[in-house]
Amino acid sequence: MRLPILFEIQVFRKTGALEKLLYFFTCYLARVKSMEVLEAMKNRRSIRKYKSTPVSEEMLKDILSAARTAPSGVNAQPWKLIIVTDEEIKRKLVQACNGQKFIAEAPLIIVACGFPDDAYATIGGYMNGYVIDVTIAMDHLILAATSSGLGTCWIGAFKEEKVKEILGIPEDVKVVALTPLGYPDEAPSKRSRKDLAELVCYDKFE
Repeated sequence: MRLPILFEIQVFRKTGALEKLLYFFTCYLARVKSMEVLEAMKNRRSIRKYKSTPVSEEMLKDILSAARTAPSGVNAQPWKLIIVTDEEIKRKLVQACNGQKFIAEAPLIIVACGFPDDAYATIGGYMNGYVIDVTIAMDHLILAATSSGLGTCWIGAFKEEKVKEILGIPEDVKVVALTPLGYPDEAPSKRSRKDLAELVCYDKFE
């Protein structure tokens, strides 16, 4: 006959087994989460072909919330993300992005903007931090999208003035990047990366 659950918990507590079990379970969950992030980093691809399947509001909110958690200099959070779903506007953005037609195939286009006047102005004593801050937020967004089974493609080939004109972006706001967002209709192969030894050195520059 099975013992009552309350009695079983009391037995676990007396032996210290319950605390150990909870500790190992917490560690396991933390490791699973860490593995999910690493898998998203490894599996992310630049997607240039999309299905027309819409992205749910709940999924979009989760992905945008991931961007919101990104760190920034002095916690200024100097960014705004414009979500474009209108088909005519998407087609106009294609022209502003040097005719990259695949951008409009995705159900959404996200345009990442930065606020130089709000950002930490002197990183390293010489550089405004808005580009770095927006980039970190976009990286969070892209990895969250990958974890959700969605595809993205960082778009850096665009004409800022045209994008600003299309979307009514003020003069003092800068466009940093765009990405389509949707379900992939292709599975690109993994591209090569430099060896770690070529990218890392210790204690001094080599």
